[in-house]
Amino acid sequence: MLGLMAIGAATPARAQRLGLDGFGVRTGLDLNSRQVLLGGTLDAGDLVGAQLRLRATGELGGFRGASSVMVGLDALFRFTTDADPVVPYVGGGLAVAGHDGCGTDRRCPALWVGAVFGFEIRYRSTFSWVFEYRGLDAFRHNRLYLGLTTRRGT
Repeated sequence: MLGLMAIGAATPARAQRLGLDGFGVRTGLDLNSRQVLLGGTLDAGDLVGAQLRLRATGELGGFRGASSVMVGLDALFRFTTDADPVVPYVGGGLAVAGHDGCGTDRRCPALWVGAVFGFEIRYRSTFSWVFEYRGLDAFRHNRLYLGLTTRRGT
């Protein structure tokens, strides 16, 4: 996370622009528990320039084992601009995770540190396909996602 901040600080500074930039929906699979995941994202704006972005995430897991829930906040470094046909990104963040029966589990809810990498493939000027990998909780939870995201027109 600090490395992402350093990369953002090394680029020419522009004013922060916080606010809803877009949102996304996605589905995925936790490769360890084999849970099916349904989730969403809110792009909360640019931190330093247009390439370092803040994103809120949330998801529900189920259909195998105890149902789970996770909400998180990520900082993402986007290697290209939204106008490019493919936008690769990396990032990291924090998430709070819980599960069915959390009230009786002393380890629940849990705070997870996560790493993210993925890419968006432009579908239309304001829509993109998203393919993403997330490693959470010291890579004890490895998740793959496929989804659609929106952006303000570029």
